[in-house]
Amino acid sequence: MNPWSDHLYAIVDAEASSDPVELAERALRFGCAALQLRAKRLDDRALLAMAEQLNAACKRANVAFVVNDRPDIAALVGADGLHLGQDDMQIAEAREVVGAIDIGVSTHNLEQALEAERSGADRIAFGPVFATATKENPDPVVGLEKLGQVCRAVSRPVVAIGGITPENGTRALDHGAAQLAVISALPRFLRENQPR
Repeated sequence: MNPWSDHLYAIVDAEASSDPVELAERALRFGCAALQLRAKRLDDRALLAMAEQLNAACKRANVAFVVNDRPDIAALVGADGLHLGQDDMQIAEAREVVGAIDIGVSTHNLEQALEAERSGADRIAFGPVFATATKENPDPVVGLEKLGQVCRAVSRPVVAIGGITPENGTRALDHGAAQLAVISALPRFLRENQPR
């Protein structure tokens, strides 16, 4: 068992990885709490095919599979979760498509986190906690103190996101995060720790 298994929320970015399916399978072998597919530019047919493949792999590994942004794709493949950004569909509208699966929402300040909880989010992503190069136009860095403030203010699990690495992940957990969303540093997590 690696030290990150219960906390790693692995995000596979289809555009940033040369082989997203292989990366996902490595993350599942390594051990993670959830695996999310992020694919901003794939056409619908390619996205659906990849989501079906990753969903099947997650089911075999008994790991929650989450689809980013797309309630329709999440519903079609029978995903365990859906993740929404601030500019995506509202939670109530998404519920009409996906039903009673886990819905997470990206937030960048305390007010957004509280609103996400009031709106019915099951999970609250908060960040960027550290500087990140994953997004083209990232939100301002929130830091560990604001992460801790949000973790104390909401009753839902908080997923720290943004610049999470093997070096700083423990600090985010120490400030109350339940999970660590890892995108660009995912290969490092998998390389530097032994598989389960």
